[in-house]
Amino acid sequence: MTTKILIPAALAVAALVAAMPAAAAHEKGEAKLAKIIDGRVAGKPVHCLSTFQRRDLEVVDRTAFVFKDGDTLYVNRPSGANFLTWSDVPVFKIWGSELCDKDLVHLHDSSTWMPGATLSLGEFVPYKRAG
Repeated sequence: MTTKILIPAALAVAALVAAMPAAAAHEKGEAKLAKIIDGRVAGKPVHCLSTFQRRDLEVVDRTAFVFKDGDTLYVNRPSGANFLTWSDVPVFKIWGSELCDKDLVHLHDSSTWMPGATLSLGEFVPYKRAG
């Protein structure tokens, strides 16, 4: 084999190996989210949440933000969710009194406050208990 063949093959293998932990973390996040919304039914997505609808927040690693409002859970899957981790502090950039889709979220490391990724929110899907 020549070096011209070995280098691209080695780079492809390295990229595949690097992607494996992120994929496993995403699957773990999806499993956690499934457990959180278990027994609930998705409603029609909404574009914005008021101050009262976003009092309690849970970050699901590499998956979503879950806002709790009484018995309703609002799930938001932002673009770039693969950057979300439980140890990040989300700082929401709100234009007005409501948190809306397309608003920006700046992630900061909780221990060093170093800035991380900036995400764009998607629609908020409400989940209510079935029955």
